[in-house]
Amino acid sequence: MLNFGIMNCIITGASRGLGKAMAEKFAAAGYDLALIARDGLRLTGVQAELNTRFPTIRIDCFPADMSKKNEILSLGNGLVKAGIAVDVLINNAGQFLPGSVHDEAEGTLEQMIEVNLYSAYHLTRALLPGMMARRSGHIFNICSVASLQAYPNGGAYSISKWALAGFSANLREELKPHGVKVTSVYPGAAYTDSWIGSGVDPHRIMEAADVAEMVYAASRLSPQATVEEILLRPQLGDL
Repeated sequence: MLNFGIMNCIITGASRGLGKAMAEKFAAAGYDLALIARDGLRLTGVQAELNTRFPTIRIDCFPADMSKKNEILSLGNGLVKAGIAVDVLINNAGQFLPGSVHDEAEGTLEQMIEVNLYSAYHLTRALLPGMMARRSGHIFNICSVASLQAYPNGGAYSISKWALAGFSANLREELKPHGVKVTSVYPGAAYTDSWIGSGVDPHRIMEAADVAEMVYAASRLSPQATVEEILLRPQLGDL
């Protein structure tokens, strides 16, 4: 059985980008972490790095393909059996494939929905009974500005992110009487691995740590206060 501490944070898509930045922030605050990502090798690298920097916390890694329902359910059941009291759940796993509805490859919508929506839906459902029984916990769904405004070449990605925002809003309403908080996070462009080699000046867009700071701050409010939405954009606006 995992021996988790007083405060626990579960993060999907934790091996890079926003997920890694949020892992760093919550680790620095003393949270024990359960990190989930498809790339097990990269994930253990993050674990080793954070263990060196924050030796007093526990970090466990769970390689899983969050587009596969059977893997998500197995992961969720394993976390429940481990007896984790989920304080923070960050549904961050996601993928971006550019394209337009009229000409994107067959199966793109299914892939985007599986990764960007079903991953959050199935894992949240697995962990919710325990959170509701404890009447505590905070769920962050990492949406996108693409959840709010359609744009050219957004295609199935934007559709999936609108769906994730709908899931998050509905979940917020359902969980109000159960003491569980839900926050929808809408980040604009932040400099992560996906921007390397793009030619975009890193100073033109946000840092991944900016998003992590806001998520952590929202998690620290009193039980009677909830930040329902976090919208962040680069100072000069979207690209």
